[in-house]
Amino acid sequence: MDKSEPKRTNATPQGSGPEGEIAGARARAAALRLIDAVLRQGQRLDSSVIHATRGVTRPEDRALAIAIATEVLRHLPDLDALIDSATEKPLPHDVKARSVLRLALVQALILGTPPHAAIATALPLVLGGPRRLVHGVFGTLTRRGALLPEIPTLPAEVVERWTKAWGLEALENAARAIAAPPPLDLALRDPADDRIEGEQLAPGHRRLPRGLSVTALPGYEDGRFWVQNIAAQIPVKLLGAGNGRTVLDLCAAPGGKTMQLAAAGWNVIAVEQHSGRIQRLRENLERTKLTAEIVEADVMKWEPAAPVDAILLDAPCTATGIFARHPDVLHRIGDKDIASLSALQGRMLARAIQWLKPDGRLVYATCSMEPEEGEQVIAKSGLTVDPVSANELPLGLTPAPEGWVRILPRPGLDGFFMARLKPF
Repeated sequence: MDKSEPKRTNATPQGSGPEGEIAGARARAAALRLIDAVLRQGQRLDSSVIHATRGVTRPEDRALAIAIATEVLRHLPDLDALIDSATEKPLPHDVKARSVLRLALVQALILGTPPHAAIATALPLVLGGPRRLVHGVFGTLTRRGALLPEIPTLPAEVVERWTKAWGLEALENAARAIAAPPPLDLALRDPADDRIEGEQLAPGHRRLPRGLSVTALPGYEDGRFWVQNIAAQIPVKLLGAGNGRTVLDLCAAPGGKTMQLAAAGWNVIAVEQHSGRIQRLRENLERTKLTAEIVEADVMKWEPAAPVDAILLDAPCTATGIFARHPDVLHRIGDKDIASLSALQGRMLARAIQWLKPDGRLVYATCSMEPEEGEQVIAKSGLTVDPVSANELPLGLTPAPEGWVRILPRPGLDGFFMARLKPF
């Protein structure tokens, strides 16, 4: 790609809104609140949207706010390097002027907003000296012809952690994975359905270009598919066909794996403790015309009435493996989060394995890049691994010598860990 050309485009704000408000100003203010929620408050980007976009009435402005914040988080180290190159003294990382510069630069360098429009909508977010500073730094960088690197730089803490765990090649692939939003992966309700177009990388999978409207795709209203990265589709496949047997889907919402299990012929008991997420699970099942028994409960307090044939434990995790779609995880997850979730995962696994029939199987999975949430959980559990074979995996993936599966991210593929376990 020619770096002089924007990767994506965005309509340029024109004129002014009510009471002299610059058109698009509310979207930029919402983007600033989203950035603040992640970087200063440690909140998830998606869970901050409702509060941050309050007062933003147009759907396109809300989408723009999310796009600006997401791209700031995707390119944060490189944006900060540009800003620091144009100031005599580095700005503190938590001051508003730095965040306003980040969102102005993202619009000009990534989203294709003309520089005059990017700065015009950014300046109302600061006053006094910081306003002059923002204007001066932005002007210096645009006159200089500043560009962001094609492959983003990952945060220093992430580089240190992942290099130690996986090596430089994996780190380079991770950086390439975050360079642009990933393509759109679909899981099919019926793997034999040939009415849904797209690249097929595994049975029951289709891949489409990014940027498409999911709800406008043929077959959406009929429930013939749902969005699910191909890496996330693999854990269910390791349990095989259900043939009417009973499976527990623990921590089930939003329901991608629940729908996979139901479509594969399992009698599914989906356990989820968050009522808001359960509503989304119900909506997904209703649209796809699939069925599951839904139980609102905490896995650490609930237990089934009788042993079951299979269990899928898609455990709560840091979600650092899905950073290409959710770059906020790179900036709000640290060692304490990893340690806390690893301990919970170990307790949850030890509890769930007791609910299997003697010949049953449990698949443990996390969408995490951290070995503390994958390999180390299994090693500490003392449980027996039922080895995964290479012919069970798509994309030329191979199991580890220990029999479990570690997927390291690359463009179009999330990071994941999964292991199939025996009860004794």
